[in-house]
Amino acid sequence: MKLRTSLFVGVAVFAFAKAYPQQPATSAAQVQQGIAQKRTAQQNSLVKNLPFENIGPTVMSGRVVDLAVNPDKPSEFYVGYASGGLWYTNNNGTTFEPVLDTSDTQNVGDIAVDWKNGTIWVGTGENNSSRSSYAGIGILKSTDKGATWQHVGLADSHHIGRILINPSNPDEVVVGVTGHLYSSNDERGVYKTTDGGKTWNRTLFVNNESGIIDIDHDPANFNLMYASAWDKDRKAWHFEGSGSGSGVYKSTDGGTTWQKLDGFPSGDGVGRIGIAVYDANTVYAVHDSQFRRKGADKGSKSGGALTKDDFKTMSKDAFLALDNKKLNGFLKRNNFQEKYRAENVKSMVRNGSVQPTDLAKYLETANTQLFDTPVVGAEVYRSDDAGKTWKKTHDGYLDDIYYSYGYYFGEIHVNPQDDQDIYIYGVPIVASKDGGKTFKSIGAENVHADHHALWINPKNEKHLINGNDGGVNITYDDGENWIKANDPSVGQFYSIQVDNEEPYNVYGGLQDNGVWVGANTAQENKSWHQSGQYPWESIMGGDGMQVQVDNRDANVVYTGFQFGNYFRINRETEDFKRFNIKHELGEKPYRFNWQTPILLSPHNQDILYLGGNKLMRSMNQGDDWTAISDDLTKGGKDGNVAYGTLATISESPFQFGLIYTGSDDGKVYVTKDAGGSWTDISASFPKDLWVSRVVASEHKKERVYATLNGYRWDDFKTYVYVSDNYGQTWKNISGNIPMSPVNVIVEDPKKENIIYVGTDNGAYVSVDGGSSYHAFAKGLPAVAVHDMKIQKRENHLLLGTHGRSIYRTDITTIQQMDASQNVQLFEVASLRNSPRWGNSFSMWGDAFEPSVAVSYFSSYAGKFSMVVKDANGKELQRMPLVPQAGINVIDYDLSITEKGKKTLEKANTELNIRKASNGKYYLPKGTYTIELDGGGGNALAITTKLEVK
Repeated sequence: MKLRTSLFVGVAVFAFAKAYPQQPATSAAQVQQGIAQKRTAQQNSLVKNLPFENIGPTVMSGRVVDLAVNPDKPSEFYVGYASGGLWYTNNNGTTFEPVLDTSDTQNVGDIAVDWKNGTIWVGTGENNSSRSSYAGIGILKSTDKGATWQHVGLADSHHIGRILINPSNPDEVVVGVTGHLYSSNDERGVYKTTDGGKTWNRTLFVNNESGIIDIDHDPANFNLMYASAWDKDRKAWHFEGSGSGSGVYKSTDGGTTWQKLDGFPSGDGVGRIGIAVYDANTVYAVHDSQFRRKGADKGSKSGGALTKDDFKTMSKDAFLALDNKKLNGFLKRNNFQEKYRAENVKSMVRNGSVQPTDLAKYLETANTQLFDTPVVGAEVYRSDDAGKTWKKTHDGYLDDIYYSYGYYFGEIHVNPQDDQDIYIYGVPIVASKDGGKTFKSIGAENVHADHHALWINPKNEKHLINGNDGGVNITYDDGENWIKANDPSVGQFYSIQVDNEEPYNVYGGLQDNGVWVGANTAQENKSWHQSGQYPWESIMGGDGMQVQVDNRDANVVYTGFQFGNYFRINRETEDFKRFNIKHELGEKPYRFNWQTPILLSPHNQDILYLGGNKLMRSMNQGDDWTAISDDLTKGGKDGNVAYGTLATISESPFQFGLIYTGSDDGKVYVTKDAGGSWTDISASFPKDLWVSRVVASEHKKERVYATLNGYRWDDFKTYVYVSDNYGQTWKNISGNIPMSPVNVIVEDPKKENIIYVGTDNGAYVSVDGGSSYHAFAKGLPAVAVHDMKIQKRENHLLLGTHGRSIYRTDITTIQQMDASQNVQLFEVASLRNSPRWGNSFSMWGDAFEPSVAVSYFSSYAGKFSMVVKDANGKELQRMPLVPQAGINVIDYDLSITEKGKKTLEKANTELNIRKASNGKYYLPKGTYTIELDGGGGNALAITTKLEVK
């Protein structure tokens, strides 16, 4: 196969493409300008009133980052979700309501509440430094329990570690600012306000790559507090989670001045540190030690079975001297392909095509390296002299707490009534009753792994509230039994998919919550507690990834978990086929993205594509695989994160083998001959950006779209492009989309010039091919939209969000909208008459209220009425309307006036329209006219039909 680079670039088209060697981080001023632009865009949008409905799911929840509980009424508390906003309950988690939806972000790092005055502080931007820890916009404050929010500063902080409110003076607040995730910046450290956020002073600054991840104070003395600094450097290809800038600091004047504590471990291996203060003298710390374990680089000396580490330093002679039976045992245990057996592999080593270390490399994947690590990991320290000296509380290692990703956890808690009673958590949550000497897991079968928040009731030490990757759990017996409180719809979807069943199903892969499927009509309520069957079904664990559904048989589903671990599932027979995609022994291992892309060919549903650093193809539903390209990336970089991987694949519906790929390091390639040759078509793009989507057009064979995402550079600009010549030249169609990284672009299947775009801060539609965009708004908070799918039969647009599960809307009105018209009235769906309308099954139940959506477009904001008329043109109902410019939707309850009832009965003497139990009369079976009236009898001559069957 051949790789070529397209050098033809149109000068006029590419005045914008003077590429940067590396994209600079977006400034706080630019971010604030983008936020202001989005507010304006929503106000002026023609689709701002098009309603989106959240269809769940809820039961698996999403990542919790913090809890704020009323100590005097612990059934009342707030929950901060990493990218799902802030939620409030006053009934112990039975139900929640969102309180951050009117703000400009849903990304939360830490929360603090002044319960006496009802003031809420939110530090925006998650503090866990994960792959999807989205940046925030600073500190938000509400004095009306979340009805409105005020931005009170620290706009360039990006990520907030901790907020402390002085119990004696609520205007005095101390904030630990973690700072940028993917770039250096100066707005990090400890900040303090004494005037409720009007002004801030930075009181501690370590360096521009070290921020403050945790702060805690003496419960009896706010002036005595400790802060932990964290030196880290995250790139798309490498995460250095420790450094010499990490350490513990102490303040005796309420955070105004600070002194570094030299008794705590120091050096390049010091990682994230969590702090818990018990009293004036006693303080605990949990440390993610990135120092290497003693003897970690040495191979196995046990003389027993071979391990992969044995081969890392084994010489050629030592390998050839191995007993064949022992070597075959290793090869079979580790699922080496049948062709790799002792004699064959030794022959390859003899002729130099394979080195012994290649056997270890053959088994190492990005996924195994998450858990197979030689670092020390979690350590607990205690000081009994106010931080002067520190002693590790336990002997040996605390294994299976942090693995290699302690950066994701790092908190510790001490019982306010017992200094020996402490809790730490990582993958599990564990407790110690002897001051950290020994620990015991307090998880349970209904408690998710990966823990990030804990509250201990100061008046009842057995009452705990825990926040984890699977939502909220509550216990009243110190972890013996847990209640799950997952009412909010806060799923963090990476991707979604739909099928063509009746009703159609929606599939999706979520952060640490696997892959789920459910009917789009599934009701999100608690009725399933009666039946015992939640309407959504889990079909895969891990971090759920992309889904493809065979359009011939929806039982055949292709999906998987992180780093390219994919399966073919038959949901009817429950057969699982794991794909075995391996490089040849001696070659460089394939690299797979965290979100490895897969695609069923639209031309043949037996053909499946999967992207590593090369494009893989199976002609038989995943049973066998062949690489049909060379490396389609820049070749990767040295680091501990898989990089130089494909992130997106698209095949043209017009031609088999016309395939586009996009990589996480900025490369876009095209092949027109099913992989025989490839052409690089990305030379003119800004460099090194993640290609979040490449999409072959459904309307024009030569057309292709591409979106780039600078999130992993802290570059938040929008990059959207289109080409009408297979990528030879590109046109920037970012238009007026407010600044936010772009994740997805979808073409409308019916109208060529309509495109939909999802960003890290909302979703947009263009009706003119990308010249201008309109912001979606109604029912949709400022949340990251990771994926979009259109169910063509139903004409539904679905948004897969990373924080608020899945939203759905009908796009018929967008397709039919004609902005050159003053007023349009769109088709109304027919519906069946029911005796349930306005009635209930018993006197104790609520009456059933029917509804039908009536959509119309107005080019201006005015006043007129919607009039319902019978077949003879007689008025049956009139509803006043106050439209805004653009699409408007009114929910008509199908009721008629008493005069309208008499009109119908007079025209048809067989009718006897009875008053429903709710006091209303409803339309009987028939065909009616809906008309817009401009007032004073001045009909706008705009009508549509309404059929009641």
